[in-house]
This record gives sequence, C-alpha cells and structure tokens, in this order.
Amino acid sequence: MAERDDEQSDNQRSGIAYAAAFTLFLTVATLLGLGLLLDRWLGTTPWLLVAGIVLGSVVGLYQFVRMTSRIN
Repeated sequence: MAERDDEQSDNQRSGIAYAAAFTLFLTVATLLGLGLLLDRWLGTTPWLLVAGIVLGSVVGLYQFVRMTSRIN
C-alpha cells in the first residue's frame, strides 16, 4: 500500500512540474504573439515584441516558481 501512495505522490509531482513548464511556455508565447501583433498594428517594431518577451518571461517565471513551490 505504501508503494502505491509513493507512486501517486510521484505522479502528482510530475503533473505539477509539467503544468508549470507548460504555463511558462504558454505565457511567454502568448505575450510574444500579442507584442508582435501590436507592433504590426501600431508600427512600433520591435519594441512591443521585446516588451512581450520580457513581460512574458517575468510572469511565466513567477507562475513557474509559484506552481513548483507546491512540490514537497
């Protein structure tokens, strides 16, 4: 029974880690895309793209750390 609990715990930790990595990627990609679209629309190339990458990285990293802190 203890082995099964360990396996479930490992599965839960891996799920949290995968979700955190996916969230990091998705946040950066979304804000990068938004910056690219706004650059094309406003003609401010490449400044909003760069801002999207930076903001996406900061927000994504924050979410990554917040989610992975649940792993004991």
